[in-house]
Amino acid sequence: MLFTEKYPKAWILATGSTSVRTRLYRMGITNNLAEISEDFTIYGYNKKENWEEFVVGEDYEAFLLTKKDNNFTL
Repeated sequence: MLFTEKYPKAWILATGSTSVRTRLYRMGITNNLAEISEDFTIYGYNKKENWEEFVVGEDYEAFLLTKKDNNFTL
């Protein structure tokens, strides 16, 4: 939150160093999705090599997050 308050137009990319770590990130996002979604839009990079809005239960290779008030979409 503090980072995006200072840089409100920032896009934050997260990926794990291993598939296990990436899965852990996905689980953390899923468990906190309601709270995260209040302020942020979250995208997942799927195995079809596309960015899509985060869907619970989907397997992603990376995650992209930005403040909701940014008007850009992928």
